[in-house]
Amino acid sequence: MPNTPEPGTPESAHEEEPWLSSDEVAKLWPVRKMWLPGVARRADVRVRSFGGASRGTWGAEPTFYYFHPGDVHRAAPAVAGGDVDIPSDWRTDTPDGRRAEFWGTLIARVAGTLVIAAVLCGLLLILGTVIFLLTVE
Repeated sequence: MPNTPEPGTPESAHEEEPWLSSDEVAKLWPVRKMWLPGVARRADVRVRSFGGASRGTWGAEPTFYYFHPGDVHRAAPAVAGGDVDIPSDWRTDTPDGRRAEFWGTLIARVAGTLVIAAVLCGLLLILGTVIFLLTVE
């Protein structure tokens, strides 16, 4: 095969560093995770996205974002220092951002609890109906 290197050949000194996931970038920037792609566009950071295709009636696939590591590290001081124009509720180091994060998390947890409670009530109703029907002659 012509594209296969010979055994023992040293590897290229310039290997591409793997792109960073949203979780990794959220640790470097004081920005809420859902707003990372918007901040990356404002800071001229290259972004790759995967997914997001339409599922028709069922909505869309989740979209995953990956960020260029060199651009992320270059933009980190500007984002942290406030040199990039970012709304205050997108940030994790402002009262508006912390408040938005708190209420978003609280609403998600309450909604999840209500869904679980509704499923359990439904199961109990079905179980009660089955027991009632089996005991009635």
